[in-house]
Amino acid sequence: MPELIAPTADLHAAWLAAHREWGPGLHEDGFGLRPADEVDSFAGFTAWINRLTEDARSAVCTYRWIADGEQVLGGIALRHGFGDFVRHAGHIGYGIRPSARRRGLATWALGRMLGEARALGMAEVLIVCADENVASARTIERHGGSLESILDSEYGVVRRYWIELGEQPG
Repeated sequence: MPELIAPTADLHAAWLAAHREWGPGLHEDGFGLRPADEVDSFAGFTAWINRLTEDARSAVCTYRWIADGEQVLGGIALRHGFGDFVRHAGHIGYGIRPSARRRGLATWALGRMLGEARALGMAEVLIVCADENVASARTIERHGGSLESILDSEYGVVRRYWIELGEQPG
């Protein structure tokens, strides 16, 4: 049974297996990976985890991994505030490793992260996906995403959706 967990150095080997499955590059949305992050060594991986933890502690971003036991299936990030990066990339970014796709994991994880956004007092969130990423667009639409626009960006053609969060239940 999958769960959302905070990033942990304990899953270094499992995270690397997921990273290798995506192939070269930094396209694992939801993990907060930057070009300068060195994640192959345990020391580099731990430094990256520490940065993610500090981002969460300072209310910049909440990172969660989608894990099932000792396997990392994907990642999801909730970016707080509405700075320049959020204006371009959205409040929430997520990615599912190729072998774990088409199981509903992104829909499940997005629902959980929308709950976290609501708990933080956010009234709405912006989510951006590549125009050709039909699966991601459907995931966002399943959660009530309203298409604002389709436009050219520095990341290519993207779809911009807003999800109204409304009142926190109960």
